[in-house]
Amino acid sequence: MGKTQEQKQKMLANIKQYLSESQLTLVIDYQGLSVAEITDLRRRLIPTGSICSITKNTLMGIAVREDSNWQPMEQLLAGSNAFLFLKDDIGSAIKAYQEFQKASKKTEFKGGVMEGRLLDQDQVKAIADLPSKEELLAQVAGAINSIATKFAISLNAVPTQLATGINEVPASVNRAIKAISDKEQGDAA
Repeated sequence: MGKTQEQKQKMLANIKQYLSESQLTLVIDYQGLSVAEITDLRRRLIPTGSICSITKNTLMGIAVREDSNWQPMEQLLAGSNAFLFLKDDIGSAIKAYQEFQKASKKTEFKGGVMEGRLLDQDQVKAIADLPSKEELLAQVAGAINSIATKFAISLNAVPTQLATGINEVPASVNRAIKAISDKEQGDAA
């Protein structure tokens, strides 16, 4: 029995919600995957905040037609498609899919869409090779910590240099007085 119009509207609303939350959407051919394998892919994507959805191409076509950011996906809507909606940590999500693809050897990458552009496999791989969100945060934290450490060392050096300067003043005054005294004694002789 087919889906009712109400069920289709609800599915369309879900797809639009997934698209609005996604930074990148990948389209893969899932033909030949078992339910257990699809479930495995979904589980691999959960830690990255991403979703795998199997949706009819006609329904996805309706959803992307209304949004210019996703319209290039229309070119990929043929055959048995699964859609990976990548939200937060897209590099880790792509790596999770690539690991799944190596293990199952059954899926075929068709393409991806990001910011209104159609991406091929090499472009998606380049995105996956970028540092993860955690790595970037660690790099920023390290840079901030380095600046703070250098600032603290500089601040610590100021009192030391000031103390050295203050200790040098009496010695300089003593040398000046001695030089004047020696000059006066030389003039008197």
